[in-house]
Amino acid sequence: MIKVLFVCHGNICRSPMAEFVFKDMVRRRGLENQFYIASAATSTEEIGNPVHPGTRRKLREVGISCEGKYAVQMKKSDYEKYDYLIGMDEWNRRNMMRIVKKDPQKKLFLLLDFSDSPRDIADPWYTGNFEVTYRDIVEGCEAFLKYLKTNGTIDF
Repeated sequence: MIKVLFVCHGNICRSPMAEFVFKDMVRRRGLENQFYIASAATSTEEIGNPVHPGTRRKLREVGISCEGKYAVQMKKSDYEKYDYLIGMDEWNRRNMMRIVKKDPQKKLFLLLDFSDSPRDIADPWYTGNFEVTYRDIVEGCEAFLKYLKTNGTIDF
């Protein structure tokens, strides 16, 4: 089982979008039984809140539900629980390191590090542009799947 934790600042916009987009991608490929996928925040300010209406709206447009998701905070113990801890931007990575303290197994990544065009995923909380965020997340999730296939971790 490949365990993936997507991480952003508040766990209401980008990381839940990545969680549910990636769940949909692996389900459509018949790989859902090979993955455990979740998302979390580096901060505490949104804990217990539902997914942002803009993220819910964008996911609904593409036929993906995020019903029942509420923001949770990443914990130090998540380092041992997950194989991949994937942030959305460089600030997320710094805060993830603050939480886990060290990364000896090289489990911390940024989602678009897997793509041909590594960059931060803009936070739609500030930009208001959930469409651009969605496109970047799809690009990153597809690239992550390709990375897993190239490494021989999955076969499809």
